[in-house]
Amino acid sequence: MTAKRPLVRDLLHGALGFAAVSLASFSIWAFAAGLFRQAGGEPAMYAAIAAVFLGLSGLVLGPLAGGIGRFYRVFLPAFSAYAVLWSAAWFAMPGRMGEWLGALAGCAAFVGLARWSLGATSGGLVLFSGFFALHTAGYFAGSWAMYDFWLARFKAGNPEGLTGPQAAVLAKLSWGLCYGLGFGAGLGWLFHRARRPL
Repeated sequence: MTAKRPLVRDLLHGALGFAAVSLASFSIWAFAAGLFRQAGGEPAMYAAIAAVFLGLSGLVLGPLAGGIGRFYRVFLPAFSAYAVLWSAAWFAMPGRMGEWLGALAGCAAFVGLARWSLGATSGGLVLFSGFFALHTAGYFAGSWAMYDFWLARFKAGNPEGLTGPQAAVLAKLSWGLCYGLGFGAGLGWLFHRARRPL
C-alpha cells in the first residue's frame, strides 16, 4: 500500500464513514431493543449490533486499507476480538470500571491484531495510544450525550417536548454518532500510520 493520503483525510474518512456505520448499528438498540428481551436479551442484541459493524464497515472504509478485501482481512478479526473483550468486561463489571477495562482490553486486542494483519513490526505504542485516545474520547462523549444531555434534559423539564421513547431514541443515536466518530478517527489513524514506516 503506497498511496500517500494526508492524515486529516484519513481521520475524516474514518470518522465520518464509521459514524454512518455506527448509527446503523446503534439503530438496533434505539429501535429494536424490545425485540431482544424475548429473543436472547442483551447478548443477542450486542451480537446483532456487532454483525452490522462487521458487515458494513468495509463497504465504507475499504479505501483506508487500499481495498475492501484488505480492510476486511484486518478489521474482521480485530473487531471481533474487540467486541468480545469489551462485552466480557461489561458483563463482568457493568458500569464505568467495565467500560474502561473493556476499552483498554478491546483496543489493545484490536491494535495488536491489526498490526499483525498489516505486517507492522514496530510502533505498537504509537498506534495503540492514538487509537485508544480517539476511540475512548468518542465512547465517553457518547455516554455524556446520552445521559448528561438528552436524558438529563428530559428529566429536567424536557424543553424539546419529547416523549420518553423519543428522548431515549435520540439519546442512543447520539451515543452511536459520537462512538462512531471516535472509533472511526482511530481507524483512520491506525491505517494512516500503517502505510508509513513505523
